[in-house]
Amino acid sequence: MAPSLMPLHTSQTVQFALAASIGAITATTLIFGSLAIRRRIATEDLKASIPELSEQHQALPLTDFGGAKRASKAADPEEARAARIAARARRGEYDEALILEQLARNRVFLGDEGLGKLRGAFVVVVGLGGVGSHCVAALARSGVERIRVVDFDQVTLSSLNRHALATGADVGSPKVQVVRKRLEAVVPWVRIDARNELLKGENVERLLGPWDEQVQDGEEEKRVDWVVDAIDNIDTKVELLKYCYGRGIKVISAMGAGIKSDPTMVLVGDISTSFEDPLSQATRRRLRVMGVKEGIPVVFSTEKPGEGKAQLQPIADKEVEKGDVGALGVLPDFRVRILPVLGTMPAVFGYAAANHVICSLAGYPMDYRVGDRGRDKMYEGMLTTMQGMMGRLVRHEGDNGIGLRVPVSKDDVSYLVEEVYRGKSVVSGLSTRLALVPWKLQGGFMPHVKNEHGQKYIKLKLTDLVLMTKEEGQRHEKEVLMGGQDPDTFYDREVLDTVKRRQEEERQFEKYR
Repeated sequence: MAPSLMPLHTSQTVQFALAASIGAITATTLIFGSLAIRRRIATEDLKASIPELSEQHQALPLTDFGGAKRASKAADPEEARAARIAARARRGEYDEALILEQLARNRVFLGDEGLGKLRGAFVVVVGLGGVGSHCVAALARSGVERIRVVDFDQVTLSSLNRHALATGADVGSPKVQVVRKRLEAVVPWVRIDARNELLKGENVERLLGPWDEQVQDGEEEKRVDWVVDAIDNIDTKVELLKYCYGRGIKVISAMGAGIKSDPTMVLVGDISTSFEDPLSQATRRRLRVMGVKEGIPVVFSTEKPGEGKAQLQPIADKEVEKGDVGALGVLPDFRVRILPVLGTMPAVFGYAAANHVICSLAGYPMDYRVGDRGRDKMYEGMLTTMQGMMGRLVRHEGDNGIGLRVPVSKDDVSYLVEEVYRGKSVVSGLSTRLALVPWKLQGGFMPHVKNEHGQKYIKLKLTDLVLMTKEEGQRHEKEVLMGGQDPDTFYDREVLDTVKRRQEEERQFEKYR
């Protein structure tokens, strides 16, 4: 039987549809083809408008970050004159009497011996934003004669509200070259080694290596005396601090000047004692899990956030909806959110860091310090209380508890209290009469008791412990740990969420141990 034929009106409809589709495709092709041709013509016109390189039109090689590797010729006669004077001064052709006159106030303050030590020093400043630029300016003006500056970035318009040395004419120029150019006009005898680079693992040894710029005849190799960390990226900051600490290089680190407004709350102290500073807390915590607990001075602010004060700016919802907001950063792992900065505060941080380095180099007494807030005895007491609780818990399950040890140290207690739980109970948020208690152990406590090589101990991880007040801990021991109640039903959702959040944070930090 012959197949049935398609009705005439259906066939015509299909033909019209095909014709319309072909027409649309043809039109689209023509439109996009026309746009491509127009773009190519515009590109060719733009390229043709670029003049050939000549004395009038010069080009400079670029860094990996789009900045010029070298400074261009001086923009005006004054800059050219300053550059010539600086070049002569670095060759030793600058009158010593003029140098001493310029440093006269520092000289009478520090004494000849102290000033001599300062002038013979070599300091590296990493990061030349608001903090680093003020710091390096103070170091150079105070007498340090060898300074290496490291930064990959360029001056932007937004830099000008807090940068110590940049002007509107410097926008788009590498920060290291701007700093060197300005300081040559102020302290021409100071040698500035400008490194337009991003500090990272593969170049940190070279960037912190011996002085090799403009070495004078007969000059002995000079190793770095101090490093100033003015970096605002936590990964790079931690990498630098860990490197310096491991090699015995003196380093001072500037913490968060953003969202701060009270200069009277800025302190200098050991990183182990800093508080009320989110960047300091995150840096300290990363370093602690790497084995660095103290020995690094930091500049930080104890100012608390409050109603009406500046806040970290949110990322636009439309960007969040796209997924990976990390792609918004200038470089991988760099901050993508806008950090409000009052222009005066980075200067306070920078001068505080410079002041510490200057006094240290000159041997001037530094009496200021931030203590441990008297918490050492508290940590020891909490450790003793926790060990007593563990003994009661294993006895409750049938063991005599004799000789039982808990693998938690005073440093671990300090870490849990200050870094993980922010010094507050997970139940009430109170910060007094604190105790560390087990949240719960799978299968009870006896399965976790080990006896190896004559030592009896309970296998315990830091994530097994939570912070409560002593009264809350006693109730938790009675009702949950001995009474058999499940924490998931015993506590409300807010407490459970807090515990889960803190435990997950600690698990994330375990990878740095």
